[in-house]
Amino acid sequence: QVQLVESGGGLVQAGGSLRLSCAASVIISRFNVMGWYRQAPGKQRELVATITTGGFTNYVDSVKGRFTISRDNAKNTVYLQMNSLKPEDTAVYYCHARQWRAVGYDNYWGQGTQVTVSS
Repeated sequence: QVQLVESGGGLVQAGGSLRLSCAASVIISRFNVMGWYRQAPGKQRELVATITTGGFTNYVDSVKGRFTISRDNAKNTVYLQMNSLKPEDTAVYYCHARQWRAVGYDNYWGQGTQVTVSS
């Protein structure tokens, strides 16, 4: 059974940094893409960043230059380094993994970790 466990969230002042971790219970190389989403109160969940097995990354415009996604295959962990945090980054952050099948794909989600940025 696939489990994704996030950690590293917390309360930080604007301009500060946090690093989120997502530890998988399986070998992460089985996932075609992994990433981070976030959901703020009253808003829809949005994509923050993704990374493929080949190491290609993608970011939502609002975090480009501030956030960095990375993966450590030996530790089966994906990270999100968040710098220059802003109050609008406040949200619950979710780890996501997708595995393509012969037909369709499987999605996996973590339970989420709260990030709160104070002004």
